Amino acid sequence: MSRSLRRLLPLAVAVAAVPVLALPAVPAGAVTYGTPTITFSAGYLSGAVGATGDPAVTVTVAQSGASASALTVAASATTRSAVARTGDVTVTGSGGTRTLAVAARGVGYADLTIKVTGLGGKSATRTLHYAASPAVQYAATSRYLTGSSDASAAVDAGGGYIVVGDDESNTLRLYDRDRSGAPVRTWDFSSALGVSKEIDIEGATRVGDIIYWTGSLGNNKDGVIKPDRHTVFATTVTGSGAGTQLSLAGSFDSLRDDLIAWDDAHGKRYGFAAGAADGQAPKQVDGFNVEGLEFAPGSTSTAYVGFRAPLTPAVTGGRALLVPVTNLPSLLTGSAAHAAFGDPIELDLGGLSVRDIRRNDLGQYLIVAGSWSAEDNSAPYALYRWDGRPGSRPTKLTDLPTSDYGAWEAVVDVPDLDAPGARAQLITDDGSADLYGDATAAKDLTHPEWKKSRSTWFTLN
Repeated sequence: MSRSLRRLLPLAVAVAAVPVLALPAVPAGAVTYGTPTITFSAGYLSGAVGATGDPAVTVTVAQSGASASALTVAASATTRSAVARTGDVTVTGSGGTRTLAVAARGVGYADLTIKVTGLGGKSATRTLHYAASPAVQYAATSRYLTGSSDASAAVDAGGGYIVVGDDESNTLRLYDRDRSGAPVRTWDFSSALGVSKEIDIEGATRVGDIIYWTGSLGNNKDGVIKPDRHTVFATTVTGSGAGTQLSLAGSFDSLRDDLIAWDDAHGKRYGFAAGAADGQAPKQVDGFNVEGLEFAPGSTSTAYVGFRAPLTPAVTGGRALLVPVTNLPSLLTGSAAHAAFGDPIELDLGGLSVRDIRRNDLGQYLIVAGSWSAEDNSAPYALYRWDGRPGSRPTKLTDLPTSDYGAWEAVVDVPDLDAPGARAQLITDDGSADLYGDATAAKDLTHPEWKKSRSTWFTLN
């Protein structure tokens, strides 16, 4: 035996002498739990102090080896308890899908840590970015339409849903009119219309299965002529409620030119050419800006175009102006090349102008009246009743609240105004509002979930 082998042999013997320890057997049926998972339908959420039915987030949870019903979900931390505390977060439901809501405590932003706790002592967290706006009057009948802060026109889609137009984009949005939250469907016909900039949608009306939409027809705020704002278009409605679908039915881009030519031919009575000239801001007492569209009593061809500017005469306290277009559908189908006009209608709205106008099947009209200049709540707003007949004087139903943020821009539909307890739903354009106390206009917020317009039901009698 070699010297090297003799030196290794004791080690080999020693190793062989080490006893082998047997591990305990894993019991049959034992479960190994994975780390829980938690996801949100959206990572951003908005609310309002004192709100009823604020938007909510859907939370989806799971854990391998465990039933989802065994998991618990709760807020575990907040970055700003003045905005929302952990106890202000409620989670309802069971199983893999839960609903999370937050009751705002104050105005501002807070990051909320949401924790899912599973079996086996395992948990996971996710951050929800929350923003809360101030309390408003009529909170119990107010809802928040998120995804945009610049609602400017709205029509009833049936089945409890509305289609809302926006004056900062060309997107049409379908909302549940009784619930706060994001749109359930959207459409953007920019490509089909051949436009690349905002149409500045300001008015809409529905006849049968056709919705007519109009841009402001005016210059932009700097007085620059923007042809895409001259667009009038129509959409065909199929279905109703959450199943509503829209398709493009036609367009017309010469109504502005035809209105100016008509006014020129009648002695420049309203100064359309001057108000629409390059360099002229549209929202002046003698400017040129359309914000309302509705059909005349009993008509499906003559539509009233309602002007935010000018007033007539173009001075403080002047009357509001409607110009009847007697062949609107023919313009959209292409069977008429130019608009035809009826006699203009001048309405005494207490020195205010038309911000929206809507008719019901009874021939009753509601007119949202507001300042020709204000983009917010810094000037009066009022709701008027009218019968749609030239020479008939509108009757003020109520002054609209202006202590809250936002400009009253749209009325969805008109109830029977003679029925006791009749209610109307109005919508604000909140694009210029500082919703969260950081001096950021809502239209400039970076997350669509934080952008919102407010709808409010008002009892009229």
